[in-house]
Amino acid sequence: MNAPLRRAGIDLDAYRSNLDLVRGWMEPVEVMAIMKADAYGHGLEPIALTAVDAGIRWIGVLTVPAALRLRSIGVGEDVHLFTWQHDPALDFRDAVDSAIDLGVSTLDELRRIVEAVDQRPARVHLGVDSGLHRDGATTADWPALVEAARDAQRAGRIEVVAAYTHLAESSDEDDASAVAHFDAMVEQAEDLGLDIRTEHVAASLAGLERTEFRKDMVRMGANLFGIPGADGVSAADLGLRPVMTLTASVAKTKRVPVGTGVSYDYTYRTDRETTLALVPVGYADGVPRLAQGRVEVAVNGTRYPIVGRVAMDQFLVDVGDDDVRVGDTVTLFGTGEHGEMTVLEWGRALDTIGEEVVCRIGPRVPRVYEGHSGEGRVGAHLRGERW
Repeated sequence: MNAPLRRAGIDLDAYRSNLDLVRGWMEPVEVMAIMKADAYGHGLEPIALTAVDAGIRWIGVLTVPAALRLRSIGVGEDVHLFTWQHDPALDFRDAVDSAIDLGVSTLDELRRIVEAVDQRPARVHLGVDSGLHRDGATTADWPALVEAARDAQRAGRIEVVAAYTHLAESSDEDDASAVAHFDAMVEQAEDLGLDIRTEHVAASLAGLERTEFRKDMVRMGANLFGIPGADGVSAADLGLRPVMTLTASVAKTKRVPVGTGVSYDYTYRTDRETTLALVPVGYADGVPRLAQGRVEVAVNGTRYPIVGRVAMDQFLVDVGDDDVRVGDTVTLFGTGEHGEMTVLEWGRALDTIGEEVVCRIGPRVPRVYEGHSGEGRVGAHLRGERW
């Protein structure tokens, strides 16, 4: 019996389908495919290569090292790689030389980027803090940042590619106020002599629901992985397909009498003679202890509850008198088409969001790529070949 203890199946055809669907919704606006956190836990390189094969020409990856990983596997400069969270000690020379797009929010970041310029100007996006208070220049700091960027561009040191912000998505009124603030900052920049060619403010939810916020480009992340962020909306409602399916194999079964305490602290006791099935996935793999009593997993098309404490490496399910055997496949979450919970259902059960669920799936869970993986750049990369 060679069934894996645990695996995350990544359906690249589903990712491609979602990408095509979302691009159709956004037309004629450009889509930047967001792939931070190792492509939301799905694996950066195969996801990025799938997007490139599909014609995507903007990818957001958060950090310069992630962008350089993509350049190193053959993602060429016809694909713009946008980064916006920078190590304070980062030397930007490799980023500039590799034509990485750099989000800039402070004068210090801009100064360090300008100092790193050698043969070619740095590609810069100027960030505006419109109320989220994570990234972007404040109202007070914006004029000085714009003037410094204007002067550096005139000197041939940088190319100001865009201005951007990120919305809090707390309410329609708050988002409208944030976009109005962003628009005012762009107008101020132009008054100061800096032409802003491209604007991007909306991410997945705002891009989906507020057409007036799409500007020139929308940053799409969760929707592309089949994880819509709109309340009460499933992937199926939108025609999106979940990309990750998390499975494991039953490692052991054990028949126990009524009143048996299960796992640490005996927080669950059997109310009848029953069978317990051991599933070799635990909180080290991204299944939180909170899942006990809230999450059900599917075996042979039937859902069973996680019972007792989730341990570091395993949890137990109570399968009653059903014929569940060692080696049977346990589906933790997937498309929902075979009786299993979806990642959105996990998010609701755990008082969180689907994005957190997939991002928490740990590195010892192998990612197994299906579908598009046999083609073009993706297939070559997964076979260890040079494209």
